[in-house]
Amino acid sequence: MLSELKGRSSEQRVVGVKQTKRALLDGNAAQVFLAGDADPRVIEPVARLCEEKGVPVARTASMKELGAACGIAVGSAAAALLR
Repeated sequence: MLSELKGRSSEQRVVGVKQTKRALLDGNAAQVFLAGDADPRVIEPVARLCEEKGVPVARTASMKELGAACGIAVGSAAAALLR
């Protein structure tokens, strides 16, 4: 699941809640990844938006794991693969 993120360039994915929401609203998100240990107040609006837009959601174990898969040194609550 996370291997899909690791193999993508920065033009093919976005990292972070704001960028993920923007990709969803613009219709550019193909799949969204949400960290299981992120604050629900942060990720639930993203999950609802995914449901509205019909974008599949994958849950990861931790923010640290998601950040590492995206190639960043810090954790991330959300990330998205772009169309």
